[in-house]
Amino acid sequence: MLPEYPLKILVIGSGGREHALCWKIAQSDRVEKVFCAPGNGGTAREAKCENVPIAVMDFPAIEKFAIENKVDLVVVGPDNPLAEGIVDSLEKAKLRVFGPTREQAKLEWSKAHSKRFMDRLGLPTARYVVCNSHEEAKSAVAQNPWAQVVKVDGLALGKGVFVCDNETEVLAALEQIFGAKTFGSAGETVVLEEKIVGEELSLLMLSDGKHLVQMAPCQDHKRRFDGDKGPNTGGMGAYSPVELYDRYKSQIESKIVEPLQKALSSGALTFKGVLYAGIIVSESGPELLEFNARFGDPETQAMMPRLKSDLLEALWACTSGELDQIKMEWSSNSSCCVVAVAEQYPTSSSKGEEVTSADHPNTVLYQAGTKVVEGKVVTDGGRVLAVVATAPSMEEAAKTCYTALEKVSFKGMDYRKDIARRAFKQCLSS
Repeated sequence: MLPEYPLKILVIGSGGREHALCWKIAQSDRVEKVFCAPGNGGTAREAKCENVPIAVMDFPAIEKFAIENKVDLVVVGPDNPLAEGIVDSLEKAKLRVFGPTREQAKLEWSKAHSKRFMDRLGLPTARYVVCNSHEEAKSAVAQNPWAQVVKVDGLALGKGVFVCDNETEVLAALEQIFGAKTFGSAGETVVLEEKIVGEELSLLMLSDGKHLVQMAPCQDHKRRFDGDKGPNTGGMGAYSPVELYDRYKSQIESKIVEPLQKALSSGALTFKGVLYAGIIVSESGPELLEFNARFGDPETQAMMPRLKSDLLEALWACTSGELDQIKMEWSSNSSCCVVAVAEQYPTSSSKGEEVTSADHPNTVLYQAGTKVVEGKVVTDGGRVLAVVATAPSMEEAAKTCYTALEKVSFKGMDYRKDIARRAFKQCLSS
């Protein structure tokens, strides 16, 4: 359990997820200081928080800072440093770290490995084929008309999945990956999957290597435009809780969660940190789309205002094998998170435009692609910020969120107008 002395925490990352983690961790009465490396314009101004100008991939500098500043726990946010072994590196330096090792994070950084793992455990998932060259992939498409989803095997900043409607679109996606080499070495292998039609949800689970604890289910909105049109993005918004999860809870637990717990207990799965299950519910029931090995973005922003218990206590328990002693408590309120982006996102970002905002009741503003310049918050990315509202009903939370967004502005600001629309009958308009 948490030590009695005041703790210093280092959060790695610069996005909205990291702002939400810093915001929640800082609320713990055991916390003296939360450092964020490198942080953003929001973490720079958050209570108890301080930005540290160290890049997420600069492991030696992170290690040096953590040791010199007597950091008690390092919390890793993004996928890239996990895939490159930041946890392995910091643990060698005898630092306490929340997150999976490089090998454990392979469930995210290799889609092929992830699908094979699902097969070994008998987890429900779409049929697939792994291809290691352009010619092999084109041949597989010709032989398997069901293969209409193309996934880059490696990390691709949330943009390496192509959901296609026909063979022409599949071949065009393969040309981007193998011909244009849009994703570099991450695209040397692809997974071709059957397209499952259904509704998605995100289930994030904490693991200490032996036990799983579920967090509040969320639903992410990955497509850029209203009505789930346009390209996949890092996430345009999310909401929590999800009625779909409640409806299929028993099946999700029996077909997905319980087999994962058994795998942990038997040693078939070795994992510490956040295991994120991307689930789709089709006519045949819940199936796994993917695993991630870290907190989701923007799911984290949607979840944190609903979490009543101490997040730090749960993260610490994951590093000490005591997660079975933790009970996470969630508000009965609903939350709606809407991400404001640069107008041309995801093809381009926004730099140097001043961000203005005003407080609004029952809302939190988490910054992402921002920085502080001469005392002003300015844009510094594609996904600039997220507004999260909580309320007794999802409809009220969504309406509050969109009202609060009217008090936020930067040049070229855009956002989806239909986040959480599935949670009630009528779509929202701004």
